[in-house]
Amino acid sequence: MSVRVLVVDDSATMRGLITATLRADPQIEVVGQAQDPHEARQAIKALAPDVITLDIEMPNMNGLEFLDKIMRLRPTPVIMVSTLTQAGADVNLRALEIGAFDCVAKPSSINQHSFEQLAEKVKAAAISRRQPRLVASAAARPSTAAYVPDGRCLAIGSSTGGVEALLTILRKFPANCPPTIISQHMPPTFTKSFAARLNKLCAPEVSEAADGAPLKTGHVYLAPGSAHLEITGLTAPRVHLSEAERVNGHRPSVDVMFHSVHRCVHDRAIGVILTGLGRDGAEGLLAMRRAGCETIGQDEATSVVYGMPKAAFEIGALTQQMPLERIADRLLQSTNATRGRKIS
Repeated sequence: MSVRVLVVDDSATMRGLITATLRADPQIEVVGQAQDPHEARQAIKALAPDVITLDIEMPNMNGLEFLDKIMRLRPTPVIMVSTLTQAGADVNLRALEIGAFDCVAKPSSINQHSFEQLAEKVKAAAISRRQPRLVASAAARPSTAAYVPDGRCLAIGSSTGGVEALLTILRKFPANCPPTIISQHMPPTFTKSFAARLNKLCAPEVSEAADGAPLKTGHVYLAPGSAHLEITGLTAPRVHLSEAERVNGHRPSVDVMFHSVHRCVHDRAIGVILTGLGRDGAEGLLAMRRAGCETIGQDEATSVVYGMPKAAFEIGALTQQMPLERIADRLLQSTNATRGRKIS
C-alpha cells in the first residue's frame, strides 16, 4: 500500500518540486496539493492523507499556527519544509516541539542535497510512533544526587526524533556533566538555534561546537549542521570540525564521530545512539564497543524512528538497549566516580 501525501506550499514551483521528488518513489502517492491553510484544511478532510508536507511561511495563517491546529484537531504526521534562514531555524525547532515529525530545508546553493531523503522521511513518518512529551515533565529535572565525573566523555548520535530525545536526556544532566559531544542530523543554521535552546533549558553549558575547543567537564558540544565533529588528541582531547565528504549521506555523520572517539580515547567514553532514520552510527559504535566502551541504544518502544538504534543492535554494537527516559540516569550512574562503574 502506498503512502498518501498532501503537499502544502504557497509556491507553485516548490509544490511541483516536492511532488516530483515524492512521485519518483513508487511507494508514495501525492494525493493533493494546497497553496494555503484554507485549501489544506479542505484537502485534509476530503483526502485523509497519511503524511503532510507543510511550508512554514504561507498567506492567511503561518505554518506553525496551522501545524498546531492539525496536532490538536486531526493528528497527522507532518514534515515541515522551510528556508535555511536563522529565523527559519528557530521556527522549525518550535514546529518539532509542537509535534512535527521532522524538518527539511528547501534546496539552496549551500544545501543542494536537502531533498535526497525526503521520500524516506515521508515513508518513515507514515509508520512513526509519536511519543509523549517528556521534556517538560518532573522526571526531566537535573539530577540532585552527589555526582563526580570519572573522566570519561560521552558521544551521542541522533537523527529524526532527536530534538526531543536530546532535550529529555540533557535536562537531567547536572552542571558538571561529563564532556559530551553530539552529532544530530540537522540542516546548516539549525544547529546554532538548537544549541542555544538546549543551553537555555539545561544545566550544563551547551554550544555549537567550535574547531579546536578542548573537551571540558560541564560542556556539551553540538556538531554544526555542515561539518563532521571528531575529537583529536590522546592526552587532551579537542574538537575537530571537518567539511569532508558526507558519510552515510550525512554531514555531520554519527559514524565519523564514533570512530574518532574509538581512535582517540579508546575505552574512556560511552557511546549512545538515539532515534533516527537509516544506519549512520552503527559501525562506529561497534568499533567503540570492541574497544571496551559501554554502548547504549534507545529501545524500539520509545524511538520515533527505530532505524539507527536497530542497525546498531543488529550488528552487535550495543551493550544494552533501554527506554529514552532511563538513558540519562544510566549515563550518570556509569560515569559517577563516587559510585564506581558497576553495571546494574
